[in-house]
Amino acid sequence: MRRHWGWWTAVAALILAVGFTAPVRAEDKPKPSPSAADAGKAQAEAQQKGQQTVETILRQQEDLLSGRQFSYDPGGRRDPFRSLFEEAAIRRKGPRPRGVAGMLVVELDLTGIVRDTNGGNIAVVMGSDSKGYFLHVGDEVYDGGVIAIDPAAGTVTFRQQVDDPRLIKPYRDVVKRLVPQGEEKANE
Repeated sequence: MRRHWGWWTAVAALILAVGFTAPVRAEDKPKPSPSAADAGKAQAEAQQKGQQTVETILRQQEDLLSGRQFSYDPGGRRDPFRSLFEEAAIRRKGPRPRGVAGMLVVELDLTGIVRDTNGGNIAVVMGSDSKGYFLHVGDEVYDGGVIAIDPAAGTVTFRQQVDDPRLIKPYRDVVKRLVPQGEEKANE
């Protein structure tokens, strides 16, 4: 649909230009007056500009169809020449910060969920440095942030930022559980 947008725009411009350059019949011409001469000059200039625009559009369309010119509008889509098998690297500037803010989502293990004095939920996670950290909804880690804490289900949901050209969205929701799914079924 987008590829044909330029073509349809050219056709619409051509139709408008033809309307401006259509010959005027003698009976449709207004009676000459002193200001009509100036209007006639302005109309002639407008017709000439319209004709130049039409010629430019037709020339550009001809260049595109003959292969002399190429245009690509990504429109937020991935680069088609980038390999789908290429490993996505995290594009952050500088070294990782210390503590939980410098840890990846996959480096965190959920160890508990507690309620704070204001009635909100806090996720207790163990980092890759074997230290415990407390996370609230909205807290950020290196490649994502906490979007939901559900004490009833025993889960914490992280929205992880990914740069994977195979995915439509630039993020992935990762759910960490207190009890892994395999152990949950074994206990029943």
